[in-house]
Amino acid sequence: MTLSHVDPEAEAVDDQALPDAPHGRRTLLIASASLLLAVLVLAALSLSVGAGEVGPGDVLDYVLGRNGARDNSRLSLVVGDLRIPRTLTALLVGAALGTSGSLLQAVTRNPLAETGLLGVNAGASLGVVVGIAFLGVQSGYGHLLWAFGGAVAASALVLFIAGRRGGGSPMRLVLAGSALGATFGGITSVIIVNSAETYDRFRFWVLGSLAGVEGFGKLTSLLPVLALGFVVALLIARPLSALALGDDLARGLGHRPSAIRVVVALAVTLLTASAVALVGPISFLGLLAGFLARAVAGPRLTAQIALAGLIGAGVLTGADVLARVVSRPFEAPVSVIIALIGAPVLIAIVRSRRMGAMGMTDPATEEGSAPRRLLPRLPRLPGLPWGAKERSESLLVRRGALSLLVPRRAALAALSLAALLLAAVVVSAYAGQSEMSLTRTFNAVFGSGDRFDVLLVQKFRLGRIIAGLTAGAALGLAGCLTQTLARNRLATPELLGVNDGATAAVLLSTTLTGTFGAWWAGPVGALVAVLVVTTVSGGLGQRGYRVLVVGLAMSALASAVTQVVLSRRSLNSASSLYVWTSGSLNGRGYSVAVPVLIGLAVLVPLALVAARQLNVLRFDDSTASSLGVAPGRVRLMCLLLAVGLAGLAVGICGPVGFVALASPVIAGRLAGPLRVPVLGSMLTGAVLIVLADTVGRIVFDGVEVPVGIVTTVLGGPFLLWVLLGRSAAARV
Repeated sequence: MTLSHVDPEAEAVDDQALPDAPHGRRTLLIASASLLLAVLVLAALSLSVGAGEVGPGDVLDYVLGRNGARDNSRLSLVVGDLRIPRTLTALLVGAALGTSGSLLQAVTRNPLAETGLLGVNAGASLGVVVGIAFLGVQSGYGHLLWAFGGAVAASALVLFIAGRRGGGSPMRLVLAGSALGATFGGITSVIIVNSAETYDRFRFWVLGSLAGVEGFGKLTSLLPVLALGFVVALLIARPLSALALGDDLARGLGHRPSAIRVVVALAVTLLTASAVALVGPISFLGLLAGFLARAVAGPRLTAQIALAGLIGAGVLTGADVLARVVSRPFEAPVSVIIALIGAPVLIAIVRSRRMGAMGMTDPATEEGSAPRRLLPRLPRLPGLPWGAKERSESLLVRRGALSLLVPRRAALAALSLAALLLAAVVVSAYAGQSEMSLTRTFNAVFGSGDRFDVLLVQKFRLGRIIAGLTAGAALGLAGCLTQTLARNRLATPELLGVNDGATAAVLLSTTLTGTFGAWWAGPVGALVAVLVVTTVSGGLGQRGYRVLVVGLAMSALASAVTQVVLSRRSLNSASSLYVWTSGSLNGRGYSVAVPVLIGLAVLVPLALVAARQLNVLRFDDSTASSLGVAPGRVRLMCLLLAVGLAGLAVGICGPVGFVALASPVIAGRLAGPLRVPVLGSMLTGAVLIVLADTVGRIVFDGVEVPVGIVTTVLGGPFLLWVLLGRSAAARV
């Protein structure tokens, strides 16, 4: 799940309202006919390909009822009970996900929106895990019911929160879905790490597959829900087109914007929940189908929705065929096939010179149109160049010919955070499953007292605490640089595929070397991911579609690699690696922390130098250049610093969520609006990691909850509080 898919500007001009001259009716009809023909060919191929020796001729005989084929029990089993239901399921599920993606992209006015935004996938996953872990659900029907129930319950909660706090605006809707989806995902992980049996069943379901489709039972049970979702989607197309003109014009035409958004959310919930219940969560398909349909159909929303359904049906059917043949006699995960196929296609479209002719110009560079941001337009981060206000609120420290201007509020905030960090370290060293008094803990820290206490505290707990401190400081600083560079509180290195790239690199190094713990693979993977993203997108100067789309595609590819690695390992090995991919400090100590501390000693001074120049970049590039700052050079340095720091953190403890997002926000509120909160973000990140790790070690007796899961469970409500609170609502 990524927050880069949000666009809160309800009154923004959308390119759906641009002239559609490049998309003539004849061209559109030809494209539609070609897509329909391709879908039919893929469906025929799906009926003809399988593990059994049943060729196209046998299938045609069975379908047409020739030569007594339907009396053949073997053909009836292979074609009638397996291939036909599987093909129909692929067509309907693909159409449902494609339609949902197109609807979400239209209602949020964001071409990067995807079907996981309303918390549907996370709710379905939580429902399946609850059914498996607590009720012993094993059958496919049981998974279907719990997945559908969890998806519907999650979407209903998202609609309730967004409608109550924000009037159902696009930003509120998607932020609520993203935050609650993260919390649901964290709760799912808590249940999984405590049950190897549950994880063993869940890890294959979550990859998405049509291998479990046998007969028409499952499809028949959800066919009315799918039909209702498709009908609602078609009926809402015209009002949704009016909404693209802006809320005021839509009201003038007799529509109710809030009601339109709720109906769209209802259609997306029905379609996506049914799809997830049938084949598991396949989130990338909605993004891909909606994006491709937009490229083909242009501004015609009804045509976009119809073509997105066709594209989704064709892509899922084709991916299912490939899943059956690429790794015979086994089946590859269909979601991985979609990512491997869809990501290059998405990148190719973004890089195409015809993108502008297709009505898909970069919103940041499009002339004559209002800019449309792919991230929420929230209040800019603090950090204006110092002046009279800063001097009045700062303390001047002089020593001989040297003088230093120290902001009072920022200094007080840093001292308070340092004291809080010291308290968090003491609590973490004291807390644990073994009973040890505070006095014994202090003695053990300084090497005195019982030998067992000294061994436990100094070798295990302190090493782990130092590893957590370094990882938290690196994540906090990386988040601060990224948010300041992007001028947005939701920007994190994750947008450029850093987390997924670093995670995939660590897992690949584990597979190749046979040993886990190569912390250096994290920064290498992060750097490779960013180099690919920036190179393919055309450099750091690009904004809008290119960087974000390529970043999403890179994340999808890296995530596919991670899923394949986990699915191919033994249960014990996969369970251990899954814990790490959730973010864990278990087993981490001085051997990992010391290299990262050396890296921080080099990177932090550079970040402090860059932070002062980032203050000037609050203005436009021409103003910054006139003040002696080279914008391109500063951006490059800050990006490399953020990537290196985030990669180091992933190498230590895996992809810990929300720390890079929350640390600069908290530090900025404490330090005030005068400077970029570099030091405060580092201290805040360290405090969050140490406290979260402590909570994870003591919350359940005898069981450790990974630090990444703790931050994810608590981070969702934090995100809602920051972004959906009354004060935020008043400022947006």
